Amino acid sequence: MAYKTILTVLSDPGQLAQLDAAVGLALAQDAHLDILCLGIDHSQPGYYFPGGTAYGLQEAIDSAMGDAEALETRNRQHLAPVPELRWSAESAVAQSGGIAGLVGLRARFADLTVLASPYAQGQPGDAEIVTEAALFEGGCPVLMLPKATPPALPPGRVLVAWNQSAEALAAIRRALPLLKAARSVEITCIDPGRNGPERSDPGGALTQMLTRHGVRAEIAVLARTAPRISDEINRRAIEIGADLVVMGAYGHSRLRQAILGGATRNMLEQARVPVFLAR
Repeated sequence: MAYKTILTVLSDPGQLAQLDAAVGLALAQDAHLDILCLGIDHSQPGYYFPGGTAYGLQEAIDSAMGDAEALETRNRQHLAPVPELRWSAESAVAQSGGIAGLVGLRARFADLTVLASPYAQGQPGDAEIVTEAALFEGGCPVLMLPKATPPALPPGRVLVAWNQSAEALAAIRRALPLLKAARSVEITCIDPGRNGPERSDPGGALTQMLTRHGVRAEIAVLARTAPRISDEINRRAIEIGADLVVMGAYGHSRLRQAILGGATRNMLEQARVPVFLAR
């Protein structure tokens, strides 16, 4: 199994590092890279003068389309010196309320989406909606990049955050191509409950499953000393020199169709290494 279709979504000229990371992963996986260049219409029709809504909307859509096409042109120029890459680019326009549907539809047919963390400095305001759309509406795993430096590909050492949940197991299954390529994988169990399904052997069955796939896995059971689990995961990732963290994504319904759960949001806000998310 490998990632054969990789998606990245760009809506700002400052996202070149995200594009380069997606290119690097597509080359490493011998995959096709789909690039969605978004122009976003933030207009509020209710604020137009009477009778001016149609004119205002058309002007806003034309402006957003111009932004998307300029972004696509720039990306095509940026990728021209990479003839070995198989890729395609598409420009599209959406209003804020339509971003989730558009991104979710594209992500549905991708094996992996590569995005910068929506909480990284300089990210556009709609980045969180794009992330949620890929994860929840598209059902696609997301490789989240916390900083501008390209990730290690393939990752040498991976931390798997294991809490015995269905979401965590789904993320592990979707991350198998990266786990198999890693030199070592640590299954990190933080303060596992004694009455959990694995009882006195947290991570044991998972390690057996991964070993049968050729993954070089080991278990670390840690006591929780920090207020939040995300603090423990980040600290452990730094301690062992992890190049990647794999964890389940959690969300719940609010005003939008899906909003990242607190634990997931805290992790992405503080992450020092790339995070692989799925649910």
